[in-house]
Amino acid sequence: MGVTFPNETPEYRAARNKLLQREVALRREIEAVAAEIRALPPGGAVPEDYEFDHIDAKGAPAKVRLSELFRPGTDSLILYHYMFPRHRSDKRRGPSSGLMAELPLEEGPCPSCTALLDNWEGAVPHVEGLGANIAAVAKAPIERVAAFVAHRGWRNLKLLSAANSSFKRDYHGEDEEGQQAPILTVFHKGADGVIRLSWASELLFLPPEPGQDPRHVGTVEPMWTLLDLTPAGRPDANEQIEYGRPEGCE
Repeated sequence: MGVTFPNETPEYRAARNKLLQREVALRREIEAVAAEIRALPPGGAVPEDYEFDHIDAKGAPAKVRLSELFRPGTDSLILYHYMFPRHRSDKRRGPSSGLMAELPLEEGPCPSCTALLDNWEGAVPHVEGLGANIAAVAKAPIERVAAFVAHRGWRNLKLLSAANSSFKRDYHGEDEEGQQAPILTVFHKGADGVIRLSWASELLFLPPEPGQDPRHVGTVEPMWTLLDLTPAGRPDANEQIEYGRPEGCE
């Protein structure tokens, strides 16, 4: 039985039914790509059990190893490379209040990465409740990261710092000049205890075709995929730390 909505025209219904077939095909393709991701051969073993800085349960700076990010009984770890500090070419405004407002712009967090992590904050209990582990890794000192986490009101997402580790450089979250890159990396711990890279958003490093959004983490960006459903689509604008002030106004 076909679906119709109040007062729709025959032209709308015909076009919508035609588009629906493409949506079915897209669903099949998404499922097929996900299956191929799961079927990839084992990736390279991590060269070391990287040590990160974090804030422990008592609120004090502490150390945690990559292997310790896998909770007992779990074998998947999703780590997002947070551009904090942001790329030096990013001139979007920083926070207007809190400790980060006092930093030079280039030392603060990336607005796009921050928007993505805002989107993920509520998803974390579900991701972890269903058996995976998830965290974001910045390069800024952990005290600075923790101050921004508190200001942002994040309570679920684990934030780490690789300030004293080569992790981000080794996994292309940082280039030779120290500039950060927003790659998403997924690790798997085998039955033998060896941790290997399972998948990474390498699409980040491929140029998009003309007129395309890069979308290297497009399937996990709910803000943008929601906007894709609107008549106007994605606005010709970038994410901001804060909204409400027209671009170019102080």
